[in-house]
Amino acid sequence: MATQSERQTGPAGWIRGLDVSVTLTAVLFWTVVLWWASTQQWSTVRYGVLFVGGIMTVYALNETRESLEEGSRIDALVLLPSAGVLITASFYFFLNFEMVYLLRQGFASEHEYMLARLIIISLLYLTWREFGNLFLGLVIGVMLYAMFGDTVPGVLGHAGMNQLTLLQATVTDLYGFYGSLTQLTASWIAPFLLYAGLLFAYGAFDLILRLAIVAAGRIRSGVAQTAVLSSAVIGSINGSYTANAAMTGSFTIPTMQESGMSGHRAAGIEAVASTAGQVLPPVMGASAFVMASYLGVAYLNIVVAGLVPAAILVASIAIAVHYTAISDSSDQDMEFSEFFDETLSRNEKVAEALRFGIPFGVLIYYLGFAQYTVMTSAMYTVFAMMLTGVLMPPLQRLVDGSDVSPVSEFVTQIKNTIHGFRRGAIILAPIAIILVVISGVVNLFSTTGVPAKIALLMINLSGGVLLFAVLLGMAVAIVMGVGMPTVAAYVIVAILIVPTFVSEFGVAEITAHYTMFYAAILAGITPPVATAAVVAAGIAEANFWRTCGAALKIAAPLFVLPVAFVYNPALISMSPGLNTLFTGLLVVMGAISIIYGLNYPFEMSVGRVILTRSALAVLGVLVMTYPMVLAKVAGIVVFTAVFLAEKVMVRGLKNPFTREVKQ
Repeated sequence: MATQSERQTGPAGWIRGLDVSVTLTAVLFWTVVLWWASTQQWSTVRYGVLFVGGIMTVYALNETRESLEEGSRIDALVLLPSAGVLITASFYFFLNFEMVYLLRQGFASEHEYMLARLIIISLLYLTWREFGNLFLGLVIGVMLYAMFGDTVPGVLGHAGMNQLTLLQATVTDLYGFYGSLTQLTASWIAPFLLYAGLLFAYGAFDLILRLAIVAAGRIRSGVAQTAVLSSAVIGSINGSYTANAAMTGSFTIPTMQESGMSGHRAAGIEAVASTAGQVLPPVMGASAFVMASYLGVAYLNIVVAGLVPAAILVASIAIAVHYTAISDSSDQDMEFSEFFDETLSRNEKVAEALRFGIPFGVLIYYLGFAQYTVMTSAMYTVFAMMLTGVLMPPLQRLVDGSDVSPVSEFVTQIKNTIHGFRRGAIILAPIAIILVVISGVVNLFSTTGVPAKIALLMINLSGGVLLFAVLLGMAVAIVMGVGMPTVAAYVIVAILIVPTFVSEFGVAEITAHYTMFYAAILAGITPPVATAAVVAAGIAEANFWRTCGAALKIAAPLFVLPVAFVYNPALISMSPGLNTLFTGLLVVMGAISIIYGLNYPFEMSVGRVILTRSALAVLGVLVMTYPMVLAKVAGIVVFTAVFLAEKVMVRGLKNPFTREVKQ
């Protein structure tokens, strides 16, 4: 009979072995990705098939390791066969690509149909495991609808399909789960997430926090603004408001609470900051890549079109967080030494700026000036990041005469590079899983003609009124965003809703896509699910509903922006000019009116406070959405008058954004 020591050593040995396997597999996986990006020796379809097998291998090994660490052997026993099916299928289709994809479209052998059934079961399990019951229900519902559409009455009914047709549409023809979204993930999104993994491994997150603390420490709401700045930057990269809330919230929420801020307000600030980060260029949580693919335009055009909307959102949230912080009885004074033991010397600051600035400059040059493809630009950025990431610290040690030898520092940075490869693959894995599944769902939608049917349904429900159609589209986007990353929710509404806006209501394509993209991120803070708020409230040990209330007050303009895009199309332009900037300025003033009305700590009677808040919120909504410039200007004049009157009559002429000088 095994001793207790032996029983502990056995699983520990497995865990160590799996840990090493994850790292080695991730390095091999990224080697193949970068090799293909530089040579493109295979077709995109064939490469996408192999990509799925590679990322599933990393996912399976890493999740099995985590399951064993948590003592869940049953989970590991189910996980490995599921991932094994997908890995086996990828290699089978890769090796037999010409026969399967070129010679036998619309037909497959019996063993391939059996493999397709196992693939669907495995993907459903991984979908449930990673994203829960709601998204699993959506996928199963779409499959049942595809098969039994002939039993659905009314406009949504269709001819249906048999089981073999379903297997062909999702698997064996290599158009479903291995279709366009999977290929987009493999060729465009994956290299950027490797870049993100390297940034984390080389300490960019630490640098971001340092910059956020220095910048935010100059205003009264310093601690709270740290959450906004750090979460916004990190959220742009990882593409999941839930993961972002967990990652940055573990630092920012306790910090805000230690300053005296109430738990629900700290959690609300983090939930909003994590959600809003996904609209920030250049990565935009991977949604920008999908949008560029759908519109058939350069990726840089999508980024440029999103600059003004992102600026409006970030500015309004920063102001709302400021008012939320000063209305709380918290001490927002920040001391750098409270967060970091050591400050960076001047040489270290220069070295860090070059270390991370050069790769970013490479990205901007190849995307913006040289006009290279997204994949090639990302590849050169990754190479530049590895070069500066490995070489700058040893050079810095050499220049500074540090006790740490340059050789030792070089070895450390090689290890960090390997860790960055691993981190990038782990970040990519859940995004790849959901986009593989969504790729199959999109193909089923196209096969059954659902987008055209949804168009008819929306016209009937909205009565042909654009405002009602936009609100319906936003509701669909929020529902779709429950339990899945923003990029997946955006893809679904881009397929179902956007064509209706364009064809039936005459909305510009880029405007329609941005409207649904911004609407898709709202699920993170919209009750009753509000997954970003759930995570943040859990960290803060705060009441969920109070957290949602705080988040909704801070993010109120976010719920108005999708409507503002439609009625102010100049806001979103791939060639922005003075008209775009002027319209953006007017809309941001409307957003500030809403923020001021809902969040400012008025010193009035309860009745007057309620009346003032309601009036300013309504005024702000009108300024943001009403298309006439004169009406916007009139609303801004009214808001300015209220703002100044409150300062003169109640608060005096004191500037609320400056610190009081302590004697």
